[in-house]
Amino acid sequence: MQRSSYAPPPAHSPPLHHPVPQHVSTVPMMRSPPPPQSQSNSNYGSPYAGQTGGGTFAPGFGGFMNDPTAQMGYQLGKTALNTGQEYMEQNINRYVSIPALKHYFNVSTPYVLRKLALVLFPWRHKPWSREQRPSHSPPPSASSSAAAAQSNYYYLPPRDDLNSPDMYIPVMAFVTYILLSTLLAGLRGQFHPEVMGLTATTAFVVVLLEILGLKFGTYLLSISNDSQLLDLVAYSGYKFVGVIVTLVVSETLNRGAGTGGWAGWTVFTYTFMANALFL
Repeated sequence: MQRSSYAPPPAHSPPLHHPVPQHVSTVPMMRSPPPPQSQSNSNYGSPYAGQTGGGTFAPGFGGFMNDPTAQMGYQLGKTALNTGQEYMEQNINRYVSIPALKHYFNVSTPYVLRKLALVLFPWRHKPWSREQRPSHSPPPSASSSAAAAQSNYYYLPPRDDLNSPDMYIPVMAFVTYILLSTLLAGLRGQFHPEVMGLTATTAFVVVLLEILGLKFGTYLLSISNDSQLLDLVAYSGYKFVGVIVTLVVSETLNRGAGTGGWAGWTVFTYTFMANALFL
């Protein structure tokens, strides 16, 4: 069976005809985005576009503060804050005078160093009286009493008078005593979380009982003064300076064996006598 031979391909292929669309296309023409604007229109695409703010961050908040409701809320908050501050000052001034309390903390570094030396070595210090200066208030009338004339004088602050009591040294000595006792308990291996609280409570109760005893004595002797309570608090805190010296020296000489022994009792006796003479 013979196969039929294929005819040779033509020399040129017939032209191709593409279909022509019969309906007009409605697809929109896609265009490229416009070029970037100049520096004056740099807020293109920003949510704050169209708002004036002088180039600052979030300029819309300027208009928020100009809103009457926001101003009313600001005034109400300011009034409530001032009222609360006045209420606190009135209640605190009922028991403690803030200007008088500031007087006791008016100290300087030379005063603190000299006062610590006076507390520990008061043997040759003279005089012990506090210095006074006349105030700038008008002089009392002829019919005024001697108490009114005495009120024209005021005591100098601690930084200007070494004999003036202060609150800085007693408060710092009180805190240092608590921290030092806690540190020594840790070095001895006897530290537990209640040591600091127990030491602070014991020291505070001792000071409180001492002040109550002194106030009871002044009541029996009919002694009264405007700054008497603050003076008693200041003087009752100076004893912690001697306590700190006793702890440090005795622990150093006894090599961590405690405050007992001849070294501890010798230092304690000295600081006790020095504090007694100082007070």
